[in-house]
Amino acid sequence: MRVRIYQPSRNAMQSGTARTREWVLVFPQADAREIDPLMGWTSSDDTQSQVRLRFATREEAEDYAREHGLDYEVIASHKRQPNIRPRGYGENFATDRRAPWTH
Repeated sequence: MRVRIYQPSRNAMQSGTARTREWVLVFPQADAREIDPLMGWTSSDDTQSQVRLRFATREEAEDYAREHGLDYEVIASHKRQPNIRPRGYGENFATDRRAPWTH
């Protein structure tokens, strides 16, 4: 079983970078998913594919994989520059605005 270790990317729907600094270890899916004939839900007997372990550093994740005898693959992350605007959203409520704020 080859586990993946990666650093998650930023959520595309938000500008925040929460949970992008930690490293995640995920297990691959061992069994195929089945479709329930009555409800149409997908299910699987494999509970290990639901497990996501979070680590503060890449070295901690690699050490965990080695200690438990797991073959692992590290996926490099693509870093982006933070989009920080000077006086961004806070400008709307600043006391030294050039013009009064109106709708």
